[in-house]
Amino acid sequence: MNYLAHAYLSFLHPDLVVGNMISDFVKGKKKYEYSSEIQKGIALHRAIDEFTDCHPATKAARKFFQPHYGLYSAVFMDIVYDHFLACDKEEFSDSSLMEFSQNIYGILDKYETVFPDKFSLMYPYMKEYNWLYNYKNFIGVQRSFASISHRALYMSESITAFTLFCENYEKLREYYASFFPGLKKFASETAQSL
Repeated sequence: MNYLAHAYLSFLHPDLVVGNMISDFVKGKKKYEYSSEIQKGIALHRAIDEFTDCHPATKAARKFFQPHYGLYSAVFMDIVYDHFLACDKEEFSDSSLMEFSQNIYGILDKYETVFPDKFSLMYPYMKEYNWLYNYKNFIGVQRSFASISHRALYMSESITAFTLFCENYEKLREYYASFFPGLKKFASETAQSL
């Protein structure tokens, strides 16, 4: 899952939000530099990723991207799942997605002094361009895919990925629908047990 899902599956608990959002930028023993509550968010993020990566729906969905992008298919799927979460009427209306996004930025703003350097550099763009909300739009997905290709060492384009996303949209939506309710339950139980 990408930023929207990790934020959403923190259940508006501020320390969990922060840990969940910065986890990819906190390596090894660096996590011990954070409060125990933020460490729980980091642990929650990693549990969510493991659940997602091991789920049969995710493995099946990645096959659309794997022939062209190999291991990067996992990163594209994270964005695809965020798109379907943003469009999921069981989880968000258009206005509630916007409100949720602004609430998350409000939480994160209070913790900027503890951000890892790379997240600190990225966060102003996330907020200014409202990434959390804009996963809902096709242009937001396309820009997120393009961002991957700019950062990846061995990827020259993301146009093929976006074409595959569009061509297989309904099947990808089915994979999301078969996967997300279980993930939400798992994340809730994990958050309570940490």
